[in-house]
Parts: sequence; C-alpha cells; structure tokens
Amino acid sequence: MTDVIRPCRSVLYMPGSNARALEKAKGLPADALILDLEDAVSPDAKEEARRQVCAAVRGGGYGAREIIIRVNGLDTPWGLDDIRAASDAAPDAILVPKVDTAHGVQQYEALMNDHGAASEIDLWAMMETPRAILGAQGIAASSAEPGSRLKAWVMGTNDLAKELGCAQPQSREPLITSLGLCVLAARAYGLVLIDGVFNEIQDVKGFSQVCSQGRAFGFDGKTLIHPSQIEACNEIFSPSDDEVAWAREVIAAFDHPDNHGKGALKVNGRMVERLHADIARRTVAMAEAIADIAAAIA
Repeated sequence: MTDVIRPCRSVLYMPGSNARALEKAKGLPADALILDLEDAVSPDAKEEARRQVCAAVRGGGYGAREIIIRVNGLDTPWGLDDIRAASDAAPDAILVPKVDTAHGVQQYEALMNDHGAASEIDLWAMMETPRAILGAQGIAASSAEPGSRLKAWVMGTNDLAKELGCAQPQSREPLITSLGLCVLAARAYGLVLIDGVFNEIQDVKGFSQVCSQGRAFGFDGKTLIHPSQIEACNEIFSPSDDEVAWAREVIAAFDHPDNHGKGALKVNGRMVERLHADIARRTVAMAEAIADIAAAIA
C-alpha cells in the first residue's frame, strides 16, 4: 500500500491565548498549525489558552490544514491537564516539549491512551536539548514499537542553542551536527522532520536562505512564527515545475515496455538508476498532494 503524503512545508505557531489569531489561522495557507499552549503563552494565561485552543479544535473550520496542539511539559503545573484536554479535543497530533529519551515518548503515549485519545491522534516531539540530540536514534526507534504514536519531530533550535550556549548565525554552523543527527535518525525510522524557526521576521532574504538550507538538509518543512513567512516557505519546500517535469520524464522512461527490468537508463543525456525513479515518483506524489491541499484551502 502506498503511504499517503501529507505536506508539512509550512508549520505555523499560533498562540493559544489569542482567540483572534486562532480564528485568523483558518484563512492562512499554511500546511499545518501548531496551536501553542507552551512558550507563546504566559503562566497567568495557560488555563484560558487551553480552553480556547480545545474549543477551536472541536469547532473545526481549519479545512485540510493539519492541526497540532503543543502542550506544556509534565514537569510544569499545566502539562498533565493539557494532555487530558488535548486528548479529548482530538487534534491531528499533540506536540510535546523537551523529550530527552524514548521513555519520555512512551510516557506521553501512555497518558494519551489513559485519557482516551483516539488511535489516529499522532504524537509529535520537540527535539531541543543536548540529551535529545545524543539520544536521537533511540527516540526515533521507539516509533517502530507496536502502538507507538510518534510520527514527527520538530527542531527547537532556539532552546537547543540556549542549552548549547552557542550563537545562531545565519549559516547555523554551531547547530549543523545536531540538525544532521536528527535528519539521519528521522529518515532511518520514517519520521516527518520539521526545521526550527527563523527569528528575524523582517529579514526576507535570510529567511529564504535558511529555508533553502533546511530543504537541502532533508527537512520536510519549517516551523514559522509569522504568517508573512508562509508563502516563501511553501515555495521553497515545494518541488519546482522543472523538478516535477523531470520526474515525470524519469518515470515515463522506466515505465516504457522497452525498458522493463533495466536498472539504469539514459534520459535526455543523463544517466539515471531505479533509485532515481523512486525519488521521481515521490516528487510527483508530493506535487499532487500540494495541489490537493491548495485546492482544499482555497
């Protein structure tokens, strides 16, 4: 059976304490929305944010966008109640912060099960601590366990840089090792992988460069902090018209009866192997999924 491709090019954080923002999000062309109960919400607004977010999720109106609730950690006064309420509200996924080990993932999964979360509700995890990066393979491997809900990682680059005590230049050189280890582990176990945020909202050129870097690393998309970043992010993380056209040529060449069983072919002067045909089929499938979500959001 072919896996269903669900684009996650643009994943926008929306503060759960801002009812107007939650409503505005229904008209934004982001692939996914993280309705945030954690960093974007002050302590005195936590309970109201939880109520508003869960009501918004139950109320619907977000169309084809993937809806994720980010909860507070279990080491806070709000974490357990967040998990209970989010499980009942039934978003597409629950995003949990600062998971350092596979045991931490399993603890959240057990709580979701205990509080009646439907089986189709996924677990997303923030990768934002040195321990998480060092344990990336073990955390990713837990997704292969029976009953695991773990489907995606979100890079928490601001928190990670803080704990590493490093700067975040546009090149992101101090974070390259951490990003690379997460790409390797996520790809080894089939997890969706979302890049961290870019803080300089007015730096359009810098944002485009970091998005391009993230796509080159192998990320599926990027978390965003402002709606103005959505359009550029969607464009950069989408296959271009030229990429799709080339992919269709490769597929057609390998599907031609004369080429049945061949492992390598020359297509328009370029040597391609069957692995390139596999990549081409995914490129076309992604382009079609993007077109479908655009049509559904419009």
